[in-house]
Amino acid sequence: MKTLDFWVVLWYNKYMKNDALNTSTTEEMVTISRAEYEGFLAQKEQINELEQKLSWLMEQLRLARHRQFGSSSERISEEGLEQLSLLFNEAEVYADEEKSESTPVAAHVRHKRSGGVRDIVPEDIKVVEVDHTLPEEERQCPRCGEVMEDIGTEVKETLKIKPAEVYIQRDVYHTYACANCEKNDVSTPVVKTPKEPPLIPGGFASPEAVAHIAVQKFVMGSPLYRQEQDLKRQNIFLSRQTMSNWLMWCTDNYLKYIYDELRGELVKHDLLHADETELQVLHEPGKAPQSKSWMWLYRTSGNAERPIVLYEYQPGRGQEYPKKFLEGFRGYLQTDGYAGYNGLENVRHVGCWAHARRGFDEAAKAVPKGKRSPHDGAGAGILLEALQAGGRICRSNSRGTKREASGAVEAGLGRHVGVG
Repeated sequence: MKTLDFWVVLWYNKYMKNDALNTSTTEEMVTISRAEYEGFLAQKEQINELEQKLSWLMEQLRLARHRQFGSSSERISEEGLEQLSLLFNEAEVYADEEKSESTPVAAHVRHKRSGGVRDIVPEDIKVVEVDHTLPEEERQCPRCGEVMEDIGTEVKETLKIKPAEVYIQRDVYHTYACANCEKNDVSTPVVKTPKEPPLIPGGFASPEAVAHIAVQKFVMGSPLYRQEQDLKRQNIFLSRQTMSNWLMWCTDNYLKYIYDELRGELVKHDLLHADETELQVLHEPGKAPQSKSWMWLYRTSGNAERPIVLYEYQPGRGQEYPKKFLEGFRGYLQTDGYAGYNGLENVRHVGCWAHARRGFDEAAKAVPKGKRSPHDGAGAGILLEALQAGGRICRSNSRGTKREASGAVEAGLGRHVGVG
């Protein structure tokens, strides 16, 4: 009996326990209805869709945070830095410690400061020489009392800046008559000095005054109200309304013809660049102040011998505006990809690598930091490869290098999307 019990326990340990262990490791089979199975699949599909939406929203959040708090990948120009620091620490930003170099002299070492006045001015600049001498009573010898003679000079040069000078030019035109004919003849011939026509009929504006106002406004970025205040500090009460009238009259009667000639030269080129940007115009007839208007820009390429840059204001962004402006142009028009430039007659619309790269750059910034490896399978590889190749194109001035980098982008796109 004991022997039988031993074999029963042995058999149980060998077979029954192993079966129990095997069943515990296998998946449990559950029978459900078709309706429950289809509901499970629909729920799984809904979860996948929600996960994709969450991933997209997280990308947009990362991109928005980078735009608000991150550093821009596009370098700001020196002029932009000057504008940003204009009211704050501009002097501290551009100030540099004075560097000096040593010049050996017989008895000592003379330190010569770099950046002299002659290094920053043209060679033909006007030089006003001022002699500094001592009166005779201060040149008496302290020993013998004789007057000392001039034996040499020391020269120091400084930069003088004279503010804009405002003055009235009084033109006096003389009239001449023959005194002999006045005495001995019936009539007296009279000759008058011919008058120069005024810049604006009935006005007191001069070409110098209008040119100064235009340069201050459009080149230096000083609005008319600020110029009005500056002149008022000099007791010159020239209103901004008068300055506006001067600028508009001279534009319509003088500069318009120069603009038309430049446009005629512009369309003769075979490669042009174009862009448009929205702006708000106040007090425009027939339009609310909140409505959008557009400033269009057309310019020659960077390789043009004589660059031409023209602006054109238009109330809209329709295709009719570039179509009219570029009438007579035949060649390549490079833009940011706006569809309004498509379909222009005799014009081939081409893209811009800098704008194409910008889209990849934003997409790369939306990718989580842990998945930005070129070998990652989440799409970061094509973004990084396109960014690197696009950067080489933007920095390159060589046509061969552009082709090489362009081929790298096309090859990368082909590998990742299965083309080529």
